[in-house]
Amino acid sequence: MLCWVDGQPAESLSIKDRGLAYGDGLFETIAVSAGRPVLLDRHLARLADGCVRLKIPVDLAAVRTQLLAFSQQLGEGVAKLILTRGDGQRGYALPQPVQPRLLLQAATKPGYPANYAEHGVRLFPCVTRLAEQPLLAGIKHLNRLEQVMARSEWQDSEHAEGLMLDVSGRVIEGVYSNLLLVSSGALITADLSRCGVAGVMRAELLAQAAALGIDYQVCDISVDELLAADEVMLCNSVYGVWPVRALCTHDWSVGPLTRKLQAIARDLLDC
Repeated sequence: MLCWVDGQPAESLSIKDRGLAYGDGLFETIAVSAGRPVLLDRHLARLADGCVRLKIPVDLAAVRTQLLAFSQQLGEGVAKLILTRGDGQRGYALPQPVQPRLLLQAATKPGYPANYAEHGVRLFPCVTRLAEQPLLAGIKHLNRLEQVMARSEWQDSEHAEGLMLDVSGRVIEGVYSNLLLVSSGALITADLSRCGVAGVMRAELLAQAAALGIDYQVCDISVDELLAADEVMLCNSVYGVWPVRALCTHDWSVGPLTRKLQAIARDLLDC
């Protein structure tokens, strides 16, 4: 497996790394097409936001340079970027000085069934709830135990994704994707100021919708509002857009705005 640590091929990591000890770091999962990372600027912008909030010093120009070189070597697939605070002593106190560590790992693109994109997927209603923590909301930090627990709730092939609510019962996202609704012609997505991950594909699709004159809203979403939506879809920076066709006993049809956004995402990922 192709793997770099701080720009050099490597197969091991220090046991003192704070990413391992405390989940003290960030990550990005980046589609690579024709040797180029897709949505690179959006990935780096989210990484930069996370570094500011976690107080991890980072040279974004150096990260970009390493990621571009890594992607050229990978060619086609998925690059996982992990930035940790680096080695530290025992205890939560920040090491002085902080010396961040950058990991890049390669993987092949997931072979999802074609019918997920064509006919849509069924959502599993996860019992695991997302805790509210505004200090971490939106960023892709390394603490993903809520998602691990949620994903463990189903093992069947009938469900491709799980629906996650917050502790107050608001609709937030999928286990590994963002959720978009269409209601009365408007595109609606959840407010992620309390919890959840602000996906780069979500950000790009909202920007594309605005450029096309499509009204969109970022707001709290109840389960009843989800069920009343005309269209429901999931988006992710690796697979693009999947229509949602069912949740428990409720069904949706694949609508025209879902197909429009799906085509936009497909063009981005096939660049």
